[in-house]
Amino acid sequence: MTLIKSISGIRGTIGGATGDTLNPLDIVKFVTAYASFIRKSEPQGSNKIVVGRDARISGEMVKNVVCGTLMGYGFDVVNIGLATTPTTELAVRMSGADGGIIITASHNPRQWNALKLLNREGEFLNKEEGNEVLRIAEAEDFEYADVDHLGHYVEDNTFNKRHVDSVLALQLVDVEAVKKANYRVCVDAINSVGGIILPQLLDALGVRYEILNGEPTGDFAHNPEPLEKNLTGIMDKMRGGGFDLGIVVDPDVDRLAFISEDGTMFGEEYTLVSVADYVLENTKGKSLNTVSNLSSTRALRDVTEKHGGNYAAAAVGEVNVTTKMKQVGAVIGGEGNGGVIYPESHYGRDALVGIALFLSSLSKKGCKVSELRASFPSYSIAKNRIDLTASTDVDAILVRIKEMYAGKEGIDVNDIDGVKIDFPDKWVHLRKSNTEPIIRVYSEAVTMEAADELARQIMQVVYDMQ
Repeated sequence: MTLIKSISGIRGTIGGATGDTLNPLDIVKFVTAYASFIRKSEPQGSNKIVVGRDARISGEMVKNVVCGTLMGYGFDVVNIGLATTPTTELAVRMSGADGGIIITASHNPRQWNALKLLNREGEFLNKEEGNEVLRIAEAEDFEYADVDHLGHYVEDNTFNKRHVDSVLALQLVDVEAVKKANYRVCVDAINSVGGIILPQLLDALGVRYEILNGEPTGDFAHNPEPLEKNLTGIMDKMRGGGFDLGIVVDPDVDRLAFISEDGTMFGEEYTLVSVADYVLENTKGKSLNTVSNLSSTRALRDVTEKHGGNYAAAAVGEVNVTTKMKQVGAVIGGEGNGGVIYPESHYGRDALVGIALFLSSLSKKGCKVSELRASFPSYSIAKNRIDLTASTDVDAILVRIKEMYAGKEGIDVNDIDGVKIDFPDKWVHLRKSNTEPIIRVYSEAVTMEAADELARQIMQVVYDMQ
């Protein structure tokens, strides 16, 4: 079964039986449920919904079904075409729409597609709102518009430029400093919308560039998740010399990874750390608070405290991070998977914002990318899993793990999302999967060996409990 319904949207592989895969019938049902929710939430709204998509092979088909369904429910559709997730988020706000749908499966392989759902602020629905959409879809209590109240359809291809312009206008983006540095970069756009919008951003910043996999065909040249094991092509290119920086994005351009001038990974976890360091150093008159999720590197906390700020952790998931950011008034936040959220722009992960701020920082410091990376605390994160039987009481195991460490001197325990055990010099985070009988185990220490050893110790405790 490859159809996954969650509070953040619907995701699945294309083709196959209804109820099992992402197909036109299920797309219609879920989009109708979303339209019904928006109608109830925004009865006096603009009656507009923005639709944008990445370059996936199935994107045209899914877009046609989505737009037709919205029109059938009576909503006017603003189709912004091939666009990044952050572009679509901004387009909702810029156009005064009641919501938006992003057609993208993010870092999933080519056979996948998905619908991401936005509110009128261009932000993802929260848990309560997402559950209401799921309830409406399950009930199938729909009533479509009559012939005199069908929605209208328009195309607006201006939002890529408007997105780039908004990034350039950010106070901490120093366009002139970046231009003066005369950087040459190599970009892996993974055959999606990054190949369309990143050249526009880099041209405006005066950066010379070479684009790999720039044609937005949706036929990805390699596994699209921006992890080191998938990036041998651009890393080899960087090792050949001639570039100051490597830039990698995922298909919908909300995740961002850098490669140093010597062809080594900057570290996906350190995308947010490096940008946050620059923002914290140059932000005046505000509380210097930051947020990331529980499974992200401790280096963000270290950098935040260095600048006199306060760090807070959120449950995993972008909407949880943005909610916490608003609560604590964070000036920057995000996730360790390369997601930078900068409220001065908007509350969404945005690779364009991350690139512009990173290049501004690099140009002001006047150093190499590898030298910048070496200036931050160095940690390694290990990712493991514990396979369980279907009958295992995962919640009971997590409670027992929490009780084992709660109250011990020098150890903090956080249970807002699974259980995270924070030792003075390392941490381990256990989360149960919502789709498989497994516990995901993330651990961090100053070396990978130490991180794996910590995970092994905790995993053995769990095995002994079964």
